Amino acid sequence: MSDLILSPFSAQRRSNWVRLRTMILLRWMAIVGQLSAILIAITFYRLQLELALCLVAISISVFGNLSAMLIFPKNKRLSEFENMMMILFDILQLSFLLYLTGGLQNPFSILLLGPVAVSASVLTLRSSLFLGGTAIVLATVLAVYHLPLKTEQGLIFSIPDVFVFGNWIAVIIALLFLSVNSRWVTSEMNAMGDALLATQMALSREQQLTDLNGVVAAAAHELGTPLATIKLASSELMEELRARPELFEDASLIREQADRCRDILRSMGRSGKADLHLRGAPISDIVREAAEPHQGRGVLIQTTFECEEGMETPQPVIQRRPEIIHGLRNMVQNAVDFGTSKVLIEATWDNERLHISILDDGPGFPLAILDRIGDPFMGTRKPENDGTLRPEYEGMGLGLFIAKTLLERTGAELDFSNGDPKNAILAKKDYSQGALVAISWSLRLVEQKTGALGENEALVF
Repeated sequence: MSDLILSPFSAQRRSNWVRLRTMILLRWMAIVGQLSAILIAITFYRLQLELALCLVAISISVFGNLSAMLIFPKNKRLSEFENMMMILFDILQLSFLLYLTGGLQNPFSILLLGPVAVSASVLTLRSSLFLGGTAIVLATVLAVYHLPLKTEQGLIFSIPDVFVFGNWIAVIIALLFLSVNSRWVTSEMNAMGDALLATQMALSREQQLTDLNGVVAAAAHELGTPLATIKLASSELMEELRARPELFEDASLIREQADRCRDILRSMGRSGKADLHLRGAPISDIVREAAEPHQGRGVLIQTTFECEEGMETPQPVIQRRPEIIHGLRNMVQNAVDFGTSKVLIEATWDNERLHISILDDGPGFPLAILDRIGDPFMGTRKPENDGTLRPEYEGMGLGLFIAKTLLERTGAELDFSNGDPKNAILAKKDYSQGALVAISWSLRLVEQKTGALGENEALVF
């Protein structure tokens, strides 16, 4: 699953999501802002600027925008390199305007942060580092080399060097902080989005299997009547055609094939009705169904089911929801992947709550990441297996995230920990060092209260 989910959403591919039209619109906004700033500086503050050179710099941006609009289609998506070059051009163009208008003494020098922050959100780490480094170098150059701002009378605007140095430090720190912050937050959002998509795909697959079983059961039920009619008619034909052996054999063959179809549909109906009508099952059946795909993988899976001590509550009947089965199955898979020789699944209940504990005798969860288990795309443990009976775990943390998300959607509370060596009960079962996943539900959220076929309804005539 990791290859299916991760490859379309890698950083390289995410940069291709940005449309050229979006970058063009952003550049038009920058052009309008630059023209407005120059117009205000000349008209209201009577500053002497290199107007011709400023207009040349802005005209290059206008020409680039118009050319892109004419050459490329509106739905053009920029590649990684094209995106980087677009942002690099914006940084160079803005730096040239700042050189003409006072360098870092110009309060608009803060706008250097914009393109770098965009690159950190969209581009790969290599491209972001290149653009950030370029912006830092240009800011350093502008602190020393620039054309001064002059008033209408020829007076030069100048601020003390200490303030220029402070402004340079502020720009550098802001570049670094915004870049790291933007990239960090965007990466977490992207990872969460990818993982949620994987969760939806897993749940959709389970739901499709459930729906397919329902269709099979319905087909078996609907086809039963016409097959019974065919069998009855063929039996009557056989009685009338006993004197004509060649036709009697054909009628007999029709009845035999009708019987065969009946048997096939009967078996299909049984498999389909397991999900269509029996929407609830005892917790023991739910747990065994979740663990069944991992039997025979070189690890012994042990299961225990018992009521809380001092109570005589019968085993609860749980809704057979795809989220519960798939979530438990992923938890069991994780335990089997990392267990050394055995896995224990314990289910206990009382009048109000259901508890399921999944333990393995492996190395346990690393303490350094114990409080982050369940986050997407984060490795948890390194499997201690030979890779033959239990293929090596990908270590992306996506399976645990999917299981945790699906189970929490049903109202479950999950806790990840390691076996306590001081726990005499676990030590007796040889599970004092492995990983422990505790899952708990309120019975009112998952229990099938009205029986397998649902609540009876009165007939209305």
